Parts: sequence; structure tokens; C-alpha cells
Amino acid sequence: MDGEIRRENIDGEILRLAIPAFFALVAEPLFLLSDAMIVGRLGTAQQAGLTVAGQAMSTVVGCCVFLAYATTAAVARQVGAGRLRAATRQGVDGIWLALLLGALIVVVGLPTSDAIVGFLGGNSYATEYLRVALLGAPGMLIVLAGTGILRGLQNGRFPLVVSVAMFAANLVLNVLFVLVLEWGIAGSAWGTVAAQTGGGLVYLYAVASLARRHGSGLRPDLRGLRTAAASGFALVIRTVTLQATLVMSTRAAAHQGTDAAAAYGISSRVWLLSSFLLDAVAIAGQSLLGRHLGAGEVERARAVTRRMLWWGLGAACAFGALLLATRTLIPPLFDASPGVASLLTSALVVVALIQPLGGLVFVLDGVLIGAGDMRYLAWAGVATLAAFVPAVWLAADHGIVALWLSLGWWMLARLVTLGLRARSGRWLVTGAVR
Repeated sequence: MDGEIRRENIDGEILRLAIPAFFALVAEPLFLLSDAMIVGRLGTAQQAGLTVAGQAMSTVVGCCVFLAYATTAAVARQVGAGRLRAATRQGVDGIWLALLLGALIVVVGLPTSDAIVGFLGGNSYATEYLRVALLGAPGMLIVLAGTGILRGLQNGRFPLVVSVAMFAANLVLNVLFVLVLEWGIAGSAWGTVAAQTGGGLVYLYAVASLARRHGSGLRPDLRGLRTAAASGFALVIRTVTLQATLVMSTRAAAHQGTDAAAAYGISSRVWLLSSFLLDAVAIAGQSLLGRHLGAGEVERARAVTRRMLWWGLGAACAFGALLLATRTLIPPLFDASPGVASLLTSALVVVALIQPLGGLVFVLDGVLIGAGDMRYLAWAGVATLAAFVPAVWLAADHGIVALWLSLGWWMLARLVTLGLRARSGRWLVTGAVR
């Protein structure tokens, strides 16, 4: 009976954080899906351009995801140790770091946008979109850092409300700018920039309120900024290896032609949607593992990890089955041409079949991030990238199905590296600071 009660309590903890995290996370791929559906009305070339520019922005923002993940883990550890003022101070430092990085992305990205698009094999529409979309980077990075603070404080509702509001604003503005005002693909980018900037302003207000409440101050602290940057460096390496994998996949798809690039763009957005479903469980792991290890509750941390793996695997299998059953209904949503629709339907079969791998990988990744095991994650990322390079090179000339099979191989390599670490128990380090 005690075991059942304990399991039910753990399930309640996981769901309390995972459900709002999912609906908050799903807003980002919905940004891209709604953009793709609207831009699809403009033509296949514009759709392919959005694929390339979207990948460029995802890479830039994705490399800064440590602002959310590392902040969640660090703040949660302080919360577990009962140090709310220190937890909020770390969050404020994360916001300042986000502002600095966002400004740097704009300054560096604007004059190099042509080169970035050229490297990814894009067209003039990709350049047009990217030049506008870069302006939303500061707002998006503030959203990442603010989300990490609130999740570390075990508050999943606020990020959910902000994400839903951002998605709604993005959808309305895209329809207005692209379909009503006829601004073309740039209109889609302006809609997203406005939504991201609005979300960033909301988080600035929320974090300022928290800082005043706990007396942690709002001024930038150079020591805190250095600590925040250093703690996230290994996670940046891990994230860069993930983004490098996606960039190489996008280049391989572009090499196969416009239809393949468009089909890969849509299928990758569907995969991204499933990834965020699974990442919701991983984010619950970041919050819970950080809190339990901060409080010195090792056995509780182990129990939470086991339950999250079951939740992740079950959610992945359910999504994969649903995708297999509905894959033929997806191409019409994007006004896909017959050539794109044929490629897309085939690709979605593989996307569905590799879901169980993702269910385990995302949870294990979240667990190790929550534990602050960033150095191992960096080395594991490098190893799995090395395994992926020859696979994508072989797949580049053999169609989009082969390309997705190479991504499945990459996910399997990630499962092996993360699974071995989880079994070792070396990641279970307790205390307010790892």
C-alpha cells in the first residue's frame, strides 16, 4: 500500500509540472506549424525558404536553451535547499545574460544573414524571413530565461499562460500580415517577432516582481553573470551538437531538391511537436530532480526517474500510433503539392516509428540536466554527433526516408549514452550547488 501511495504521489508531482509544460512547450512548434500553413499559401519556394530560415532561427535560439534548462536546475536546487532569495538572484542573472546574448545575436546575425542562408542551401525567401526574424531573438531568449526561473520555482502555470498568449498573437498577426495586408513571407516573420517581444516584456515584469518580493535586487551582477555563463557552457556544447545534427539534416534535404526540402520541413515540425510532448516530461524531471537533490532526497530522485521513464515511453508510443493512423491527413493542411505530399507521407512513417526512442531519450536527458550533469551531456553529445555524421552522409543521396532513418540511428546512439550514465548513478550529487 505504501508503495502504491508513493507512486501515486510521484505521478501527481510529474503531472503537475508536465501538463502545463507540454502546453507551454507546444506553443513553439505551433508557431512554426501555423507559419508553415500560412506561408504554404504563398507557394512551394516560400515554404522551402521558411524551412531553411526556420532552421537557422531554431539553431540560434536552440544554442541558448541553457538559459531555460540550466536555470531551471540551478533554481530548483536552491528551492530544495530552502534558499529562495538565492534562487531568485540566479534567475535575475539569467535574464541579464539573455539580454546580452539576444543583442549579440542581432548585431552579428543581420550582416551575415546572406551567408547563413547560403550555407544552409536556401533561397531569397529564406533571407527575407531571416533578416526580420532575428529581431525577435532578444525577446525569445528572455522568455527562455524567465521560463527557467518559474519552472525552477515549481510554477508551471505562468509559462503556460504566456505561451498560449504568444501563440494566439502570432497566429492572428500572421494571418493579418500575410493574408490580409499581403506582406509576403516577411509578414510571417514580423508576426512572430511581435509575439516573441511581447512575451519577453511579460517575463521581465514577472521576474522584477519576484526580485522585489524576495529582496534579491535587479542590477546586473558581474560575478553572477560569469557563474551563469560558466554553468551553461557544457550545456551549450551539448545543445550545439543537437543543433548541428538538425542543420546537417536540413542541408541534406535541401540537396535533394525543393520538394524534399518542403517535405522535410513539414515532417520535422511534426517531429518537433512530438519532441515537445516528450520534453514536457523531461522538464518535470529538471524541476523535480533539482529540488529533490537540493534537499538531499536521493531515493526520491531515483523513484521519480523510474516513473518518468514509464510516462515518457507511454506518451511516445501513443503519439507514434496516432501519427501512423493520421499521416495521410497532414499534407492537405499545408497545401502540399502532389510531389511534396508523397514524400511527406513516407517520411511520417519513419517519424512515427522512432517515437519510442525519443520517449526514453528526452526523459533521460531531462533527468541528467536536472541533476546538473552537464559535463557528461556535453561529451555524450559529441559522441552521438560523431555517430550521426557518416549516417547522414550516406542518406543524403537516397531520399527523405533514408534521411529520417539516419536521425533514428542518432536517437538510438543518444539512448545508449544517456542510459549508461543513468544506470551508473554517478549523476546523483546532492546539495544546493552541484
